[in-house]
Amino acid sequence: MKLIRFGNPGAEKPGVHIDGVNYDCSAFIRDYDEAFLANDGLTQLSAILEKEAGKLPVVPEGTRLGPPLARPSKIVCIGLNYSKHAKETNAPIPKEPIIFFKSTTSYNGPNDPITIPKNSVKTDWEVELAFVIGKKASYVEVSEAMDYVAGYALHNDVSEREFQLERGGTWDKGKGCDTFAPIGPWLVTKDEIPDPDNLRLWLTLNGKMMQDSNTNDLIFNIPFLVSYISQFMTLLPGDIISTGTPAGVGLGFNPNIFLKEGDVVELGIDGLGTSRQVCYDYKK
Repeated sequence: MKLIRFGNPGAEKPGVHIDGVNYDCSAFIRDYDEAFLANDGLTQLSAILEKEAGKLPVVPEGTRLGPPLARPSKIVCIGLNYSKHAKETNAPIPKEPIIFFKSTTSYNGPNDPITIPKNSVKTDWEVELAFVIGKKASYVEVSEAMDYVAGYALHNDVSEREFQLERGGTWDKGKGCDTFAPIGPWLVTKDEIPDPDNLRLWLTLNGKMMQDSNTNDLIFNIPFLVSYISQFMTLLPGDIISTGTPAGVGLGFNPNIFLKEGDVVELGIDGLGTSRQVCYDYKK
């Protein structure tokens, strides 16, 4: 299944994407959130789709898509998790996963604009494979980890490199700005993605290919990440974990390339759809 949420920001309704068409499920589902996943909502949704086949209202074309889940309790991200990306930034291959967080206020729809923050000079792009936790996870074994995964989504881990690397402290300063986590268009259930370790992911800037790689370059894979992160914190249904970005970020070019007003970023991952964001300078 491919889950969507559609409508104005803060008033999104749940739906599904089937064969290129978006359908409204709001008559049967309140929202795609922690309670939905915790109470076996995916099984219930599957039954609804079978029963209501051909009867669900079509979402009008051009309707905005929001992020495919209601605001999660946390967005956990992994840094330097592709071998070639670590090399392009002159960083050593991590011995353990590097963990940072994106604020939930950075969470955005897949095609919503990116706001370049006030005083930013180094806003960057990062195409990433994200996955969603389906049930409460604490001290999970690697062998059982995939039982805790509900599905996958496309994520642009937008980053302000000066805030992240030159302002002291942790990376979070450059990761949690408003609009810095466009996710979607869909939450794709894991049955539709049989091998998440072999997915092409790509990103273009103004039509020029900047990132073009495969998740087979991941250093730490999804089962390991579920187990590892759950040793340090409880993961709740609906939590989003983003697995890192491959080579080709603006920081990796010489000279560096950073986003400016009017730039258009497009990205995609096999089976998870595509997204498009236009960049605008911060305005009050």
